[in-house]
Amino acid sequence: MPNHQKPASLEGLRILDLSRILAGPTAAQLLADLGADVIKVERPGAGDDTRGWGPPFVPNADGSDSDLSAYFLSANRNKQSIAIDLATDEGVALVKRLAAISDVVIENYKPGDLARRGLGYEDIKKVKPDIVWCAISGFGQTGPYADRTGYDFLIQAMGGIMSITGDSDANGGRPVKVGLGIADVMCGMYATVGILAALRHRDHTGEGQYIDLALYDAQVAWLINAATNHLVSGKIPVRIGNRHPNIAPYQTFATADGEIAIAVGNDQQFVRFCQAIGMPELAGDERFARNRERVINIDALDGMVTTALRADTAENWEQRLIAAEIPAGRVATIDQVVSNPHTLAREMVVEMPTQDGRPLRLLGNPLKMSATPVRFDRAPPHVDQDRHDILQLLRDSEDNAAS
Repeated sequence: MPNHQKPASLEGLRILDLSRILAGPTAAQLLADLGADVIKVERPGAGDDTRGWGPPFVPNADGSDSDLSAYFLSANRNKQSIAIDLATDEGVALVKRLAAISDVVIENYKPGDLARRGLGYEDIKKVKPDIVWCAISGFGQTGPYADRTGYDFLIQAMGGIMSITGDSDANGGRPVKVGLGIADVMCGMYATVGILAALRHRDHTGEGQYIDLALYDAQVAWLINAATNHLVSGKIPVRIGNRHPNIAPYQTFATADGEIAIAVGNDQQFVRFCQAIGMPELAGDERFARNRERVINIDALDGMVTTALRADTAENWEQRLIAAEIPAGRVATIDQVVSNPHTLAREMVVEMPTQDGRPLRLLGNPLKMSATPVRFDRAPPHVDQDRHDILQLLRDSEDNAAS
């Protein structure tokens, strides 16, 4: 049976997406890919902030820039768009009506903003008692930083990840952000898990709930072993470039024509690695025989391995190391990734037609589900593109509830 004929995991679930930029939209898109009906509420005219974050933009028929920036496309497929002015009584009333027929509200307004407009959690509970509400903010609804505005870049700085990203001070390095909005994306992943957990609880008990999710908290949570290394040892992690703080060799190395990533995960792999690079004697050296010694003596090991790897190309080393069952791969550019045969075989680049029928290439969803596969039904919408359909859905739902 073709995928589009199979049931979707979240079919019948409706999400009211009041969020913008990346964290909330990422969560809503993932839920939409899984079959949820997502209604995205946007500001009249301007829409989501990211519609203007470009270039590049998808061109209009006349060649001018449309409101579909590449950034916006990354987190808004499978959604319907309606523009509503929340500063008006009519807009507030319309959002309440939409919330009344929804299962989940996702929002990322500053704490208290929606409540001041009569659209806070307690207001919506009056029209939808079992609503699941996910409030995403920079620093959470409580705590000394609750009133601060938080963007991904700021959260990466304050949340610690920047302090361990980049080359070491000894190599002239400075704190560096991750090359994309990873704090936002990870927050969106946590939001998705929290929403699904809350829905599970609601289905068992009939009780909705409020999820308070902060970009800052999510960032701290995914410091994982970097933070626990400090909590256990008391030592402050520092920037070490592409090296791993607990495993060696587990980093990139320069070859004759490019960089290669090599991940030697245990002592047995290290023996095979030494043989593959033509230096079997390293495995018997007491400085390198066990992982703990390799981590301590990484500078010496790095120099020897680099000398060996510079003798051949990254492609040849990749083939040789894979044959020796050593995890290795060349450092790829984005264009190489999206054209890689494996990327295409895994359907990680998908094509979707826009409203005017022109094709868009977007990233696919990594979830491969046998019974309820993800769907790619709707390309990211223009602002207010689906107003008529959404209002008709609202009228039909209210009529059905009244009958």
